This record gives sequence, C-alpha cells and structure tokens, in this order.
Amino acid sequence: MEINQFFVNLPVKDVAKTREFWLQLGFKTNDEMSDDRSVCVVLKENANYLMFLAEEYFQTFSEKPLPKEGTQFLLAIALNTREEVDQLVNKAVEQGATQHEETQDHGFMYQNSFWDINGFGWNVIFSDVSKAPVQDNLYH
Repeated sequence: MEINQFFVNLPVKDVAKTREFWLQLGFKTNDEMSDDRSVCVVLKENANYLMFLAEEYFQTFSEKPLPKEGTQFLLAIALNTREEVDQLVNKAVEQGATQHEETQDHGFMYQNSFWDINGFGWNVIFSDVSKAPVQDNLYH
C-alpha cells in the first residue's frame, strides 16, 4: 500500500502568527484549505501538508484533551542540500524560533534543528545514502 498525500494536524494558539511564520520561511499555503481557524502549509505540492488548527477547532476532531505543557512533537523534514538545511533553520530562528541542537554531521547525513514559535521540534536533514556506512544485515 502507498499513500498519495500526507497531512500532519497540529494544534496552535495563533493561526495568523503561525501562517506568517511559515510564509517567512518560504513555504506556500493552500488557501482553499485555510481559514481563520486553520492554515494549510504546503511542504510538497500534491503530497505533504501541515495543518495548523486553532486549539478549539483541533478539539472538534478528537475527543482526547490537548497535550499538556511539556508534551513534545518532533518532526523531521529532508531537504536537498546542507546549505538548504542551514538556511531554513537560520530563517526560522530569525522569525522567532529557537535553535534545538547543534548541527550534526555524520558524513552521509547532516542535521540541524529548531523549535518553532508553537513549540514543535523540527529536525531538518540532508542525506546522501550513497555515502552511508555499510552495515551487516540485522536479519542474517
């Protein structure tokens, strides 16, 4: 089985501020799927989307209570180059995010990260699998 689109739904206190943050990072929004209660951020056209929903609106989709203070969301996105990774994290920090961890360079994988204005954690990576170390197959 293979999905054709992927949506991540996250609760936020301020939809307008969240929309502006992601626009400043260079992402587009899908205005047909956005309103004053939600913003749909396009990560990859026709494939991957972030749905930031006002907390009250988010609650209409689940009978479970909103996560309490301290609950973490750690999400990972992959970009095409190391430079793009650092550019995105630097832009995020300029727009009010905070640096999460120091950059990590594993040779085949490069990672930088930030906590966004809503407290969600973003691991931003570039990887070149052709440079990954060869490992024994764990199943043999």
